[in-house]
Amino acid sequence: MAKNRSAVHLTIFGGCLFLFPLLARWISFLEHYVDVMVFVGIYSLVAVGLCLLMGYAGQISLGHASFFGLGAYVSGIITAKYGVNPWFCILLGMVVSGGVAFIIGAPSLRLRGHYLAMATLAFCIIITIIFNESIAFTGGPDGLAFIPGISIMGYALDSVVKYYFFVWSVVLMVLLLCLNIIQSRVGRALRSIHGSELAASAVGVNVAKYKIYVFVLSAVVASVAGSLYAHYLNFINPASFDLFVSIKLLIMIILGGIYSLWGAILGAVLITFLSYEWLHYFGEAEVMVYGAIVLIIVIFLPGGVVSIPEKVRSLCRGSKLKVEG
Repeated sequence: MAKNRSAVHLTIFGGCLFLFPLLARWISFLEHYVDVMVFVGIYSLVAVGLCLLMGYAGQISLGHASFFGLGAYVSGIITAKYGVNPWFCILLGMVVSGGVAFIIGAPSLRLRGHYLAMATLAFCIIITIIFNESIAFTGGPDGLAFIPGISIMGYALDSVVKYYFFVWSVVLMVLLLCLNIIQSRVGRALRSIHGSELAASAVGVNVAKYKIYVFVLSAVVASVAGSLYAHYLNFINPASFDLFVSIKLLIMIILGGIYSLWGAILGAVLITFLSYEWLHYFGEAEVMVYGAIVLIIVIFLPGGVVSIPEKVRSLCRGSKLKVEG
């Protein structure tokens, strides 16, 4: 039943995504938002992976932008400086990010507590310094330019609409993978770990193995998003992958709903649109706005925006019972 419902939701969502750029052809002011939706798709990839890690497995990462940046720089440097095929570089970025995640996760995830949060925070700070200081490779604070675009069997993704369809196809595939994971034995193991590591271990769940597995998977997904980001913009700089970006990614899943993959995508939509359309006018005060968003959600809507329909239904049921009483 749950799988059928997920398939229906995924089909409807995919249909809406397909229709949006077609609708933008007829409604001129929507054309600009096709470009914004490309970035929404890229950030949705990172948010979905992070939601799987935090919402389902209960493991906190404070530096997920690092893996986003690793994918972007591995793919960007090798294609721009050495002319290697972008597809090979995307795969290489996935391997590098997954390997780094394993190196970080293997020692920290074998222990109970917030060691992963501290390790990823430290890694985010270190990798940002490396991106800034390795000028010969990364271009330093000025960034890395002339990153080539992507083509599929000779078909160049050289327009916003083409890249839109490509990015969202990847998002749908990753979303389908993650939905299958959470509805499988692995998903049940992750939820049991989130509930109680001691209880999960007592019933035979290999806690360390599953925690490392989901952390590596979320890092690999973030790496793919970073590569897509680099090949779309043809330019990257360290500011796109610093600690503030990691915090924005956390806010996305908190705002949308940390316990829902659909909530992660909704949060990516809301934060990306806010960031690109309005929040940049606030300048340095942008951080305060994000802080206010988190406070409001945590206090008044801990389940995120995705939980609003359920809250409305609960209120309606409560009102109906009072009337009948």
